[in-house]
Amino acid sequence: MSNAPAEQPRPPAATTAVGDHGDAPAVAVDATGLQCPMPLLKAKKALNGMAAGRWLRVVATDPGSVRDFRVFSEQSGHRLLDFRQEGDRYHYLLEKKPDP
Repeated sequence: MSNAPAEQPRPPAATTAVGDHGDAPAVAVDATGLQCPMPLLKAKKALNGMAAGRWLRVVATDPGSVRDFRVFSEQSGHRLLDFRQEGDRYHYLLEKKPDP
């Protein structure tokens, strides 16, 4: 039995590197608890700082984000690779479009 104090959990960062794709990790945006248009705005900001072909994972709780991300993907050229709903959470995986 150890006498070391238990490590306190840290809150998740809003944007973190996760997964692996090529030579750089994917980026994750936690938009849980945010309402329209904030999940999409946080995703756009993250995509603007990413290299072409990289993946962005987004988790949101706003039901309106389903339509927002679908339309955004169609209009922006960023590919919506995956979408799934788990309870009240919506998970998106986008691929940043190639540079013009």
